[in-house]
Amino acid sequence: MSRSVTSVHPARRDDIGDLVTRRPVPGPGVDNVGAFLFLNHHGPQNYPPGNRGLPFGPHPHRGFETVTFILDGELAHTDSAGHESIIRAGGVQWMTAGRGIIHAEVSPEGFKRDGGPMEILQLWLNLPARLKMTTPRYVGVQADGIPAIEAEGATVHLVSGEWQGRRGAIESLTGVFLSWVEAQPGASVTFDGLRGRDVFLYAARGSIDVAGREVPQFHLAQLGEGESVTITATGPALFVFGHADPIDEPIVAHGPFVMNSAEEIRQAFADYQAGKFGVAEIVEG
Repeated sequence: MSRSVTSVHPARRDDIGDLVTRRPVPGPGVDNVGAFLFLNHHGPQNYPPGNRGLPFGPHPHRGFETVTFILDGELAHTDSAGHESIIRAGGVQWMTAGRGIIHAEVSPEGFKRDGGPMEILQLWLNLPARLKMTTPRYVGVQADGIPAIEAEGATVHLVSGEWQGRRGAIESLTGVFLSWVEAQPGASVTFDGLRGRDVFLYAARGSIDVAGREVPQFHLAQLGEGESVTITATGPALFVFGHADPIDEPIVAHGPFVMNSAEEIRQAFADYQAGKFGVAEIVEG
């Protein structure tokens, strides 16, 4: 049985200074999509020469993972576990905060000097209780390291999981499938193996159609049950598609921490204030 759309949710505009930001989840009528907790869509916008760049200086996380899609522009990452990178357009960074990490996500010096287009999506993925205190991890992959699978008018950029016999660039700790798809008008892509999985679908550029239901640009779709889904672009489109096993545990989120209880949140703040997350230096480049 194929999945259909049960509800469509617009991303709410919530700019951060001069950074254009839309957030489809959490929002009215949708706290989370199972294991998919949060999505910020920054841009698209053009930065002028001599700009201040992205505003995400050092800040902590515990208990979940962040996956950042750099659709346009570039992003400099530094964290307290010693990882540094500059990921450019078409690349992805996947960070497992686990037991605690401090990271900074800023614009490289060249981008601040010269300006240019910028569009970034950041998705938060829940971790089960058994992994919330796992060792922090970071993987940064440039565009040429991510399999790009052609599918009759569409290109599936396979970040994690398996599709059409290919494996994604990054191995998820919890078996999450993640991709983004660029599609020409009328192109269709079918994903299967979805029974019992939480499914995430967000139209970042252009509109898409699922079983006769339109999902406009900047909208999140929630889907019914089924084994597969077919997504058709009604014009030039780019969408994020993922699925994950449900995590049947309480979600207690406060600021930068996602745990299973209020006591664990209090402990996260205490550990951070005690310096147990280390220090992140901002990378230049």
